[in-house]
Amino acid sequence: MLVLELDGVSAYYGAVKALDRVSLRVEQGALVALLGANGAGKSTTLRAITGLVRTEGSISYRGSRIDGRSTEAIVRLGVTHVPEGRGTFAQMTVEENLQIGGYPIRDRRLVKQSLALVYESFPTLSGRRGQQAGSLSGGEQQMLAIGRALMGRPALMLIDELSLGLAPQVTHQIFTTLSRLRSEADFSLLLVDQNANLALAVADYAYVLTLGRVALEGETAKLLTDDAVRASYLGY
Repeated sequence: MLVLELDGVSAYYGAVKALDRVSLRVEQGALVALLGANGAGKSTTLRAITGLVRTEGSISYRGSRIDGRSTEAIVRLGVTHVPEGRGTFAQMTVEENLQIGGYPIRDRRLVKQSLALVYESFPTLSGRRGQQAGSLSGGEQQMLAIGRALMGRPALMLIDELSLGLAPQVTHQIFTTLSRLRSEADFSLLLVDQNANLALAVADYAYVLTLGRVALEGETAKLLTDDAVRASYLGY
């Protein structure tokens, strides 16, 4: 089953075209990576999906068009977005940040269940639930941002630059937790990350963007043996 499909999507910042007829697909339960140099259009692709930039073309979620809908409406459908820089509310506590993530869910019982899942998955956050988010370490803030996205009980999670500024051990810990949660909580994941080696190691499928266009796509096992990908993104 297709969770997400972009068909010929272009995106604009004012008059500037940042994406040029991008097409991609995310299957149910899949982890798909978006690779590319700075300015290639990776973050813009995620913003296009969540209605944060003006687009042309078709964006479908679970078979229904969502292009043209408001960001709030898209979130309520089950799409959550962890932006680059985490986007936590620094002056609010850990638990207040998480509660905000649960706002699309009407059933308070489900919100409590989600909160328990986040604290079980990221025990560090449980011990800091009354602490201001701005006082957390970079790794803890990333855990909080992911936890807040999980609170919305997503069917599709978009993560922009998960490993940026994090120690390798922390990055590995978060990826391990996400891999487990993806199966347990049954959501799909579209991931942008500067660490192409890591992204290709954990993803099922990947797209490579160049100047706002899809230059290459394929199963990650095949891309890892592609000389152009290895030379441009993997460094060997």
